[in-house]
Amino acid sequence: MNDQTLSTPDGRVIGYADYGPEAGTAVLWCHGGPGSRLEPAAVAAAAAAAGLRIIGIDRPGYGLSSPIPERTIADWVPDGLAVADALDIDQFVTVGCSTGGAYALALAALAPARVLGVVACCALTDMRWAEGRSTMSGPASIGIWDASDRDAALKIATETFGEDGSKMLSAGDAPAVELAPTDLALFADPSFLAGMAAAIPAMFAQGVQGYVDDRRADGPGWESFDVGAITCPVIVVHGGSDTICAVVQAHHTAEIVPNAELRVSPELGHFSVMSEVQPAVLDLLR
Repeated sequence: MNDQTLSTPDGRVIGYADYGPEAGTAVLWCHGGPGSRLEPAAVAAAAAAAGLRIIGIDRPGYGLSSPIPERTIADWVPDGLAVADALDIDQFVTVGCSTGGAYALALAALAPARVLGVVACCALTDMRWAEGRSTMSGPASIGIWDASDRDAALKIATETFGEDGSKMLSAGDAPAVELAPTDLALFADPSFLAGMAAAIPAMFAQGVQGYVDDRRADGPGWESFDVGAITCPVIVVHGGSDTICAVVQAHHTAEIVPNAELRVSPELGHFSVMSEVQPAVLDLLR
């Protein structure tokens, strides 16, 4: 893994991590929320063996990337393209996990000549769809969407996660939410917990700013980009037992995105479904 940064014309910094062989097919990885450029580390070795070069990119306010308060989903697309340009990558696949799904789709919608395909994994759908929005609950989603302003949202997120993310995992236990058995098995795996614990400092390197700005960007729905402009193939991967982002959201995404194929693994949950990302990427390339 090679951590790097680049500077933008407006003086911001974008952080990213380059995994895999330079000659491999590039995959721009849009992390979950909270998340960071380090998210694909767990799958990087297998991906490299399959000829994939994964590039994890910190969204603004996460890891090494400067925050952009009140950004939209589309506002991030130039950052993703800037990283690809810095690495001399012309075309690439995008992968978006959970919150990151919208950013992967936005890249395809706004830069169709450069995106070969999209994998949206355990991804939130367009929150303009009331039924999907109704499946989200708790202060970390609805609470932040309904907050009166960014400062109020920052307070909610800090109470939920802790300023440094210390409340995400308590004494090594799984998150305080009922998870699918396949997800619980992951949280019982010491190597999985060690990897997550190692990633938390990057997720919260700038406190909860990145997470709050993610939520304030996706709360209004996908109004900043048009999924109808997507021309590349899209695979929507979801766990049928996902208790964090209900599978109905995947069905809706597959309905509104052109050229989308839906793949639901009934027994998998929000975390365990990540095992289906690499097969989907390789299928897109075939």
